[in-house]
Amino acid sequence: MAMIISRAGAPARRASLSVSEPRLVRIALTTTALIFLLFFLGLPLFAVFFYALNKGVGVYLASIADRYTLSAIFKTLLTASIAVPLNVAFGIAAAWAIARFDFHGKNILTTMIDLPFAVSPVIAGMIFVLLFGSQGIFGAWLTSHDIKIIFATPGIILATTFVTFPIVARELIPAMQASGSEEEEAALSLGASGWQAFWRVTIPNVKWALLYGVIICNARAMGEFGAVSVVSGSIRGKTVTMPLWVEILYNEYNFAGAFAVASLLTLLALVTILAKRLIAAPAISNEISDERAESIEAKLGEAA
Repeated sequence: MAMIISRAGAPARRASLSVSEPRLVRIALTTTALIFLLFFLGLPLFAVFFYALNKGVGVYLASIADRYTLSAIFKTLLTASIAVPLNVAFGIAAAWAIARFDFHGKNILTTMIDLPFAVSPVIAGMIFVLLFGSQGIFGAWLTSHDIKIIFATPGIILATTFVTFPIVARELIPAMQASGSEEEEAALSLGASGWQAFWRVTIPNVKWALLYGVIICNARAMGEFGAVSVVSGSIRGKTVTMPLWVEILYNEYNFAGAFAVASLLTLLALVTILAKRLIAAPAISNEISDERAESIEAKLGEAA
């Protein structure tokens, strides 16, 4: 029996061995990847910080301390602080519905979630202008009730939320589908309520996907330009976010100020990447541990 198990396991062991490419091929592929990263990522990042500090640290700090720059930073953070929680709530609800239930229109809902990825952000901004602008469908009603959405903060939040709302859902849906519902059913059978099963079983099982989606959604919200540029009106000190302020400064030939604000956005992107790595590390470690456990179990089975 041991020989039969050993022979049966031999093909599996041979299949698990990685295919070794020739050394020259590995060097060529690695060099190509590094050159690509250098020219399309490294040099642009270097240029942003170089031109931001080109005229000295004093000019850089003065550009950051400008009242319009501070207003743009505040508007960006305010928009992200509202849009991201809304997207988290929608993402959890959509992922829960799609992963746990079968209902009419499920495929339509799944397709509609991807709509903002397919529609240009500029078109998304135009949609809100046609809906809530002074000449839009709801424009007369909004004007009569003294409610301003377009060329105001609510329009920026709406546009940003629309552009970013698929991100959290798209991270959670496969995670919930992969985790299955067995643990939730077990918790319910032991007397747990629906909310207890949700908060103590469902969310812990998808926590890494949720955190990853929140980070990506936040980065996208802070860097959104197309949709926001349409609905904001670019009113200085009122409806200008950081990406819009970079464009305004650059068009006014204030390159030091433009690159100073751009460097802040770049730093936010680098922090996002670092956060992604820190969050992904435990998940990767758990996967490696699971693979090692499975390997040990397989070897014990072969030894038996």
